Amino acid sequence: MSASRRSGATDELGPDEPEPERDGPADDHGPDGSDLLAALLDGMDAALCAFDAHGVVTHWNREAERILGWTAAEAVGRQGFAGWAVRSADAEEVENRLLSAMHAPGRQVHEFALLTKDGGRVLVRTQSAAVRGPDGKPAGLYCAFSEVHAQIDLERSIALSEALLQDASWGVVLVDADLRPAVVNAHAARALNTGRTAALGRPLGELLAQGVEELESALTHVLAEGAPPAPAEIWVGVRTPEGERRRCWRSGFVRLASPLAEEPVPLGVAWLFADVTEAKQTEQEASLLRFRTNQLHRAARAAAECEDPAEAATVHLDFALAGFADHALIDRLAGATTEPGTEPTAPVRLVRVAATPSGGPGPSLLTGRAGLPVRYPEGHPALQCVERTGSVRATAGTASPEQARAWAQARQWPPDTVHALCAVLRSRGRTLGVVTFLRGPARTPFERPDTTYAEHIATRIAICLDLAGLLKHDHD
Repeated sequence: MSASRRSGATDELGPDEPEPERDGPADDHGPDGSDLLAALLDGMDAALCAFDAHGVVTHWNREAERILGWTAAEAVGRQGFAGWAVRSADAEEVENRLLSAMHAPGRQVHEFALLTKDGGRVLVRTQSAAVRGPDGKPAGLYCAFSEVHAQIDLERSIALSEALLQDASWGVVLVDADLRPAVVNAHAARALNTGRTAALGRPLGELLAQGVEELESALTHVLAEGAPPAPAEIWVGVRTPEGERRRCWRSGFVRLASPLAEEPVPLGVAWLFADVTEAKQTEQEASLLRFRTNQLHRAARAAAECEDPAEAATVHLDFALAGFADHALIDRLAGATTEPGTEPTAPVRLVRVAATPSGGPGPSLLTGRAGLPVRYPEGHPALQCVERTGSVRATAGTASPEQARAWAQARQWPPDTVHALCAVLRSRGRTLGVVTFLRGPARTPFERPDTTYAEHIATRIAICLDLAGLLKHDHD
């Protein structure tokens, strides 16, 4: 070969010169098998060592060095663990148990106490299996091990996850980064009125009729900022075949991140909740009862300072409105009241005595000086209340705003009225009239506990009106 060819001046080969042979692989820049194996072993999360058929250490990765302190240079080539990684008294037993894996099917699991380089002891759990040669005979074995406490922590984490997703007595939902359920346990599936697999991947809005915005806002916050410091109580409406079912769920949130990434990568949110509807309703009812009892007490004290009993009736009415109704009316039977033990004779005529201002806030005003009856149509709730001598509830229901306005005006009520409750006024065995409480569209319809409260107020108003009538009679 000429000098020019030896120096690489040209890449052309002469006609009689064969192509030079290559000893390595076609890609000179790729890793060979030993480099790739070393990288795989050192990148493992578990400690790993390997032995040949005679029990000599052939491989030792970095995790094994981290746990025991012995480097690969110090470990490779040693005969077993005796004298350096295991106490001499335990060496024979440990070696026999390890080497037995070469002649046993599958993996063998053992726990050993190994020695660290600085003389300490570490309890490890090992998994050993035979390495077969080309002829199928054992050529050695590998042994993967980790500290027992780390293994127990892992097993506990797995067991906890399985228990939460299977047997927990509260709901557990794993929500992905798109705010869709990825895993749902049995309790949560029952609470959502769906199957465990039917809920997966569906938007929360398909499962809940109310509370979706609040719940999604909480999940988004947890993904961005982490878990809140305390559980949150969220009212939701669950879709059921019978209609919407309102529930209160005390919810806790935990952000999930991948343990394999160098930086936390959000995988979603673990949402844990328990149904506290009954406890919450009981708490709300107790709080409402305390408030209403305090209002009755304050009203009685304020009314006691009024010289005019009719004015005292309006005081009771004003105190009753707080948190209960938007407007209120007091109508008294026209003419003489019914005699004790008798019912009012038809037709019933009612005269307006007092009313709260419908245009804005303010104290109730005494009216009815002219003594003109209110033009209530036949079948009006106030008239029914007098005829039945009992409370009557009425509501516009699901009517449109225009229909609700017409419904209220036809009954001589303020146009924004949607719900009404009439309670009869009785004193000394006689019917004196009716007190009517009215609510707007922002409030819920009157319920049975509201009726009881209205009847308590009606009793006090009736006493005041009866006293006012007696004083007027004596004055005349």
